[in-house]
Amino acid sequence: MKRAFIINCVAVVGAMVMLCGCLGPRFDLRGNSTLHPVGALETGRIKPEWLKPPAESFRLGPGDRIDIELFGASGKRESTFVCPDGKIYFDVLQGLDVCDLTLQETKERLERELSTFYKHAQVTVTLREVRSKCIWVLGRLERPGIYPLTGPTTVIQAISQAGGLFSSRFGGTTEELADLNHSFLVRGNEILPVNFQKLLRNGDMTQNVYLKPDDFLYLPSSLSKEVYILGAVNSPRPLGFVDDMTLATAMAKAQGVMPGACLSQIAVVRGSLADPKIAIVDFTAIVTGKQPDVRLEPHDIVYVPYSPYRTLERYTRMITDTFVRTVAVNEGGRAASSKFTGVGISNPIQ
Repeated sequence: MKRAFIINCVAVVGAMVMLCGCLGPRFDLRGNSTLHPVGALETGRIKPEWLKPPAESFRLGPGDRIDIELFGASGKRESTFVCPDGKIYFDVLQGLDVCDLTLQETKERLERELSTFYKHAQVTVTLREVRSKCIWVLGRLERPGIYPLTGPTTVIQAISQAGGLFSSRFGGTTEELADLNHSFLVRGNEILPVNFQKLLRNGDMTQNVYLKPDDFLYLPSSLSKEVYILGAVNSPRPLGFVDDMTLATAMAKAQGVMPGACLSQIAVVRGSLADPKIAIVDFTAIVTGKQPDVRLEPHDIVYVPYSPYRTLERYTRMITDTFVRTVAVNEGGRAASSKFTGVGISNPIQ
């Protein structure tokens, strides 16, 4: 009964906020001691091997296009693609598996197979187009997109390939419009702890890691004013920020909470992803009038947990990871298909 009452209060208080515009004195996180720095998140240090170019040569995969020239009696030259089954079809060969081979290994395999039909078969193999390996370079860049990874490429080289940070040129001035505090690099299930402020503002090359196939690099717009509400809410998503936006407003716009939500330990994460600060808010006390509402700021991340957190550092890391996954899924989906409508992500893991 008590939980049902609290859940109903979420919608009621949210409606009151939107109708009345204020709830009396507000709890301002900017001046409150419960806003805790969690500097430990930045101790996920850059590994030395990330700063070294990959030792392996490029390996072919489905979709890659190569030019093959056969010297001698045939003198044949042909451009061919690696098929989905990993094979190429050239001259008299009825399919040659070259998946995961280097260009040199492909050349040697071709010469070995063609020697059955030609004396002293000699070929050259040239890479013309890469489709099997790519990196995602999205956000506030001049030419965001999905780029082939043809050789060793660092974060700075990838950003340069995408035309550099997008800049405003109005009024005779040039201003970069990327939000480096909330930029991130995802590799598989891991968020690499690259500090984009240090890298792009201070020239700290210890942050300039080499990219791998399918790495996802995202630099959001600094002009975007959104609040993300995630976790155990019915509609986890970004919310357009409005003046005097509060926690109750955000909860109402997220269409309330899911059964089992832990309303006494809602988190508000503020600041950069590399150096976040967190406040734990008892929303039960807010809706019952025991505490004033919480004022939010643009770029705040509001997280409603399913259960109480165990450690503040782990709780904050889980929230920032959820935020990054949410943004990556949505931005990557939009880049891959114009029909993608976006998703919300709810993460119960503590």
